[in-house]
Amino acid sequence: MPGWSADSQDEAWPALLASCATLGKRVEWKLPCERAQSVERPDTKEARQFFETYFEPYQVTNPDGSSEGLITGYYEPLLHGARKRGGRYQTPLHRAPDDILTIDIANAHPELQGQQLRGRLTGSKVVSYLPRAELLQSKALVGKEILWVDDPIGAFFLQVQGSGRVQLDSGETVRVAYANQNGWPYKSIGRYLIDKGELRADQASMQGIKAWAAANPSRLQELLNVNPRYVFFKEEKLSDPNLGPKGALGVPLTSERSVAVDPQFIPLGAPVFLATTQPNSAVPMRRLVFAQDTGSAIKGAVRADYFWGFGDQAGNQAGRMKQRGTMWVLLPKS
Repeated sequence: MPGWSADSQDEAWPALLASCATLGKRVEWKLPCERAQSVERPDTKEARQFFETYFEPYQVTNPDGSSEGLITGYYEPLLHGARKRGGRYQTPLHRAPDDILTIDIANAHPELQGQQLRGRLTGSKVVSYLPRAELLQSKALVGKEILWVDDPIGAFFLQVQGSGRVQLDSGETVRVAYANQNGWPYKSIGRYLIDKGELRADQASMQGIKAWAAANPSRLQELLNVNPRYVFFKEEKLSDPNLGPKGALGVPLTSERSVAVDPQFIPLGAPVFLATTQPNSAVPMRRLVFAQDTGSAIKGAVRADYFWGFGDQAGNQAGRMKQRGTMWVLLPKS
């Protein structure tokens, strides 16, 4: 694995312990997790030796046999808001509506393990839930407002990231975590702006899209409605600001050591060695991370979304990251 010996694997130790909190009772994970939990924070050499002793690497390849794929980035943003609508706080964040149904079809179709359908009951039929534009024009979300924020494009990217923090006008900071979504596939508003000739491909980063939105406020809702997917949130107390949001594995994400993957190809919780490059750069970025999250746009074998952490600096990195990379999954030798 290129760059393995140059990585500081000890920096991934908190992510390992987080995965073990969920996977440690499984037979194949029992030994490595018991050993990891009995060790004080190791140095780089000790951590590297631990992974070489207890894990076996397997290179991830796509169904067509290729070994390269897309590596993007995400982060936990900070928005400013209030509990009541007023003044500059005009954009709501919603909890899930009461009539949304979540349908697990894995029992009938095992190949769709981990995938769920969303819908609503109309008479005796289950039909698709409302897409973004129709949802916002309906009354389905009336009374479902959790908080009101001051930035509509920021609220949109909060849905893309999946979770974030909101600093309230009272001074309190809370976390809004992913709760559900309306079941529609994600569509890129960056791709829409490129196809319309509004932005060049190299400008269609999160920062470039925000700049376009600031220059075209009258067209903002037109742009946002391109993506029919709508994400619902739940409020959580921010007990420890140093901990990341919980990912699909159910454990807090570790900045720069957690990734979102497609669980049809990469088992959640597993270590993954990622060989890619820094955002918008050819500088190598090779490090051990843990598959602790999923995402609606993260589909395929060699595909990962790299968690940069919290705040504006993490957002700058995440917004510019669209690199090529290779991946190895490390599985317990037992």
